[in-house]
Amino acid sequence: METHNFSIEFFPPKTPEGADKLRVTRRKLAELNPKYFSVTFGAGGSTQQGTLDTVLDIMADGHLAAPHLSCIGATRESIRAILKQFQEKGIRRLVALRGDLPSGYGGAGELRYANELVEFIRAETGDWFHIEVAAYPEVHPQARSPQDDLLNFERKIKAGANAAITQYFYNADAYFQFVDNANKLGIEVPIVAGIMPITNYTQLMRFSEMCGAEIPRWVRLKLASFGDDSASIKAFGLDVVTNLCERLLAGGAPGLHFYSMNQAVATTAIWQRLV
Repeated sequence: METHNFSIEFFPPKTPEGADKLRVTRRKLAELNPKYFSVTFGAGGSTQQGTLDTVLDIMADGHLAAPHLSCIGATRESIRAILKQFQEKGIRRLVALRGDLPSGYGGAGELRYANELVEFIRAETGDWFHIEVAAYPEVHPQARSPQDDLLNFERKIKAGANAAITQYFYNADAYFQFVDNANKLGIEVPIVAGIMPITNYTQLMRFSEMCGAEIPRWVRLKLASFGDDSASIKAFGLDVVTNLCERLLAGGAPGLHFYSMNQAVATTAIWQRLV
């Protein structure tokens, strides 16, 4: 597999120690030569500075980096200022998302949906940015129906997105079905598969509950049967996720985007098996 199809996501560290630790992780993962690194954005823009600092740190090491940008809770003016800052720093790629409202937060902001954010970015900056948006092979947890979710995805692409990254999943059929359905609507942008390595059973269950990603029953039962045996969980998780990646690539997925959770070991292990 060619590394230009492969990208890695981080979240911005909250402490100077976290930043140092992430630097070590990132340098290990940079040896795999990914196309770019992306850096997430907290609810309601709560990590805006941390996101930018992390992106600039990655760029200073000579790698491409894409900040996440969410519109929930933001004004057009605040997003305009962020975009200007990105342009001044030479950032050419970003991931445009609706984002999550921070708890206890009232208003949704001036731009309510990701397609409105993409439209706004294009209106303000033309073709300066390569824009990625999110896709949900197993349907967004807040969508009224699968068809509604697909039409929402279509709106984001029509607004000017260049490519999409999916929520993580463990069912390859859901991904292929989603891509087929998107193609039938005339959507031809690359839909990159989001990959979550399995290293911790309870954490995975918690995340999957929140984001609506299904863990197949056989995988869930097998993971649960290992109890606290983290070595077995990791070994089994490595097999499951590597097999998933192999099937996706063989079936024509244009790339893989790894949710690294700021750790190097699992992503590296999967990657080395795929090469």
